[in-house]
Amino acid sequence: MRFEKNVEEKYTVIKLLEEKLDSRISPSLKSEFINLSALGAKNVILDLEAVKYADSSGLSSILTGNRIFNHDGTFIICGLSQHVNKLITISHLETVLNILPTCDEAIEAIFMDELEDEITQQEGF
Repeated sequence: MRFEKNVEEKYTVIKLLEEKLDSRISPSLKSEFINLSALGAKNVILDLEAVKYADSSGLSSILTGNRIFNHDGTFIICGLSQHVNKLITISHLETVLNILPTCDEAIEAIFMDELEDEITQQEGF
């Protein structure tokens, strides 16, 4: 699996560099999510800008990331192609997944979530 990983203090961005998110790529992506979680990653952005095609195993890997990181953090997918967006809509996952148009918007959303968490903790809620 070809990808770029950018680890920052508050988030990690995984940018897939593959055109297909299918059964060939999906196990590696799931493994990367598990490794990131084991290393303490809390907020993960999956940038799918280069991905033009996804199948059910690709959706499964996305849902794995969602399940792992939405427990104590935030998992956002961004940069969806028309095909991938349509597959997510057909699967009725648009209400389950946190989807934003761009990576920059995803980063902003994570900072907002972190700020809200800090305020909530300070107020004792």
